[in-house]
Amino acid sequence: MKIPLLDLKAQYRSIKAEVDAAVGKVVEAQDFILGEEVRSLEKEIAAYCGVKYGAGVASGTDALILALRALDIGAGDEVIVPPFTFFASAEAVSIVGAKPVFVDIDPATYNIDPDLIEKKITKHTKAIMPVHLYGQCADMDPILAIAKKRGIKVIEDNAQAIGATYKGRKSGSMSDIAALSFFPSKNLGAFGDAGMVVTNDEKLAERVKSLRVHGGAVQYVHSEIGLNSRLDNLQAAALRIKLKYLDKWLEARRQNAAFYNEKLRGVPVVCPYVPGHNVHTYHQYTLRIKKGQGEIIKYLSDNGIGTRIYYPIPLHLQDCYKFLGYKKGSMPASEAAAQEVFSVPVYPELSQEQKAYIAGKITAFPF
Repeated sequence: MKIPLLDLKAQYRSIKAEVDAAVGKVVEAQDFILGEEVRSLEKEIAAYCGVKYGAGVASGTDALILALRALDIGAGDEVIVPPFTFFASAEAVSIVGAKPVFVDIDPATYNIDPDLIEKKITKHTKAIMPVHLYGQCADMDPILAIAKKRGIKVIEDNAQAIGATYKGRKSGSMSDIAALSFFPSKNLGAFGDAGMVVTNDEKLAERVKSLRVHGGAVQYVHSEIGLNSRLDNLQAAALRIKLKYLDKWLEARRQNAAFYNEKLRGVPVVCPYVPGHNVHTYHQYTLRIKKGQGEIIKYLSDNGIGTRIYYPIPLHLQDCYKFLGYKKGSMPASEAAAQEVFSVPVYPELSQEQKAYIAGKITAFPF
């Protein structure tokens, strides 16, 4: 049996007629850059996230960059970021000229450990950027309390967790500003790169909308240097159709995760830990094995099961960040996770037979 890590073709087939019609409408109108579909999506995503404003941009990475720019974070500033995440989280900080300051993760949730944040704050710290990794919210209340006490901003990197909740609050709604990614593999994925910034602050939203069009709210009038980072109308049209199905898809992911949790009970792997106050969206279903990460990945691959390590090299050990002075052992929880985690298929369209096959092969692995 061959089971890919993600099957986007299966998702597309389930909504093909609706998506094709929506995209065809944009093509017929020949209205491609920003436009009515983008404006409608901005309102719908903002409402879904429980905030007032959305600004569509070209990618999730750009959403982080523009969120930082809108908060006037730049040269000489520091931003606290976890090292166990996709590279864009720290990259965006560097691109605006600021310095990423890494804070290790909670080994249970893989999200930034709030207990380690305060001692990393300096007079240069301008923001904390918690990442809601794998589809689960970071522990936001202590993070927000630290930020309020210290007078610094909070930027949610919500690239992986749209629809997740923390104590009844939607991911992306708890901070000063948040970034979303609609990369095709995300739970709400476009047909190419796409992203959005969401916030309750109208001034921040308007600034992002100006920055995304070369720093000019009025054509040919530029108040500052911005980017070309506009969300295409074609992508917005497809995303609007997909958004209608998102909650259904997320529930299917949770059911698939529950199936694995049950079938893998007693097997020497660590299933995802979800605190009682969180609702997980399982962008990834990530297991953990104390020894034999490479061996189990090869074994599953040999048996036709798509797997991947998210993320094999923590950011503080990446070559481009050597100048920051971190050494192996400086972020022990992140480094251990990188050597022990692996993710298996959890997408909504998995059949019972496929899930049983995956769970069975993991159970049969010679631990």
